[in-house]
Amino acid sequence: MAARIDLITPSEIPVLLEMIRELARFERLEHELEATTESLHESLFGQRAVAGALLARDDGVVAGYAIYFFTFSSFLGRKGVWLDDVYVRPPFRHRGLGRQLIEAVARIGAEQHCGRFEWTALNWNQNALEVYQKMGARVMDQWVLLRLDSEGMQKLAASQSA
Repeated sequence: MAARIDLITPSEIPVLLEMIRELARFERLEHELEATTESLHESLFGQRAVAGALLARDDGVVAGYAIYFFTFSSFLGRKGVWLDDVYVRPPFRHRGLGRQLIEAVARIGAEQHCGRFEWTALNWNQNALEVYQKMGARVMDQWVLLRLDSEGMQKLAASQSA
């Protein structure tokens, strides 16, 4: 049986959360993990779903996932697709599953007439960066990612300009 990529179903959210935990450990970011099965269900299947998820299976065993959502570019005047996560469990790596997941998200973006496909990678993950560049991705090193956590966003929202 070959590898298979499918849209996630609600009953598969617990295994998705398990893999998100694995990715957080790999990225040394487990302390930032707040996702729950409930928050993932609401985000993926709620009335105002904001993201999509794909699962990769190898011989029927869940081997990895990709989570994506849509963005907007004022310069292009249309939406883009953002790959939030791509993860393949260690026993299933080096079989092309990560690439298949990324290709599946690219197909979704193409079907939705997206003008861009973007994602980030950790600067220390040289293996991933090399793979992405071989796929044709460009490193956008002139841009700096900025972030406010939930607390910072709340403070900014409550502030009044002087």
